[in-house]
Amino acid sequence: MSLVSFTKIRGNTINSVKQAIIESLDLIDYPFKKEIKNVVIKPNLCYYWDYSTGQTTDPKFVAALIALIREKTSAEDISIIESDASAMQCKHVFKMLGYEKLAHHYNVNLINISQDKSDTVEVKVGSQNFHLMVPRTIRNADLKINVPKIKYTIEGIKITCALKNIFGCNPYRWKFRFHPKLGETIVALNKAMRFDLCIVDGNICSGVAPRRLGLAMASKDPVAIDTAAAKIAGVNPRTIKYLQLAKKEGLGNTVFIQKGASLQYFKDRYPRKSVMEKLMGKAYSVVTDFGLNKRLGLE
Repeated sequence: MSLVSFTKIRGNTINSVKQAIIESLDLIDYPFKKEIKNVVIKPNLCYYWDYSTGQTTDPKFVAALIALIREKTSAEDISIIESDASAMQCKHVFKMLGYEKLAHHYNVNLINISQDKSDTVEVKVGSQNFHLMVPRTIRNADLKINVPKIKYTIEGIKITCALKNIFGCNPYRWKFRFHPKLGETIVALNKAMRFDLCIVDGNICSGVAPRRLGLAMASKDPVAIDTAAAKIAGVNPRTIKYLQLAKKEGLGNTVFIQKGASLQYFKDRYPRKSVMEKLMGKAYSVVTDFGLNKRLGLE
């Protein structure tokens, strides 16, 4: 059975976030291997929303993780990765969300994996075959860390967390073309690119209004951590089809052992989705479908 840790972030500094990450990893008995040389970190940078909205991973959270990796391993090459999307380009999002500044300060790489060399792999999910591109930056990493957010998302998917964040590892920009089979594609990409560790940035969450939840979660199992995330967000994991499919395809367990703080503590404080947020989701679809990014000069 998989372990999922729940840790309270006490304070809003890099050191306080780092301490919460350390506690989270200790609770799941995760040891960094000293010989690690090449590390990939995948935050959630789904659009141009600042981290204070709860929609994107806080660069402070990633900075704390980088500092910890440098302490615990011999990593010489640390890369923060993201890909271009239908309504977002990395060259803008890295700058606008503070990741260019972070990369310069901590001497790490920022990589747009849409411009990376990739290898095509065939993945089967159920009776369907997927031909997917795997960026070599991901393939060649010794340690791959997924740093997602807990969010409500488009209808049918219900929430996004660890599994959905790997959808952003698909280097193909026009990702809306995968939406008709989004759940199956999410599972296929996770099979093609298995990450070693998931650490959730739950410090600020979106909902009725952004709220400081003060949560760090960790697990080696993306299915287990997504099951926990769904419960925190008030969504029944059994109703999330891609989560159940991921379990069936051997990506992890929907049953897990809680470690650390109470899941209920965070569930009680998680901001529920508002009517306004539903409207924001529809507006995002308009941006994607009608190319408003181009009109705003972001392409």
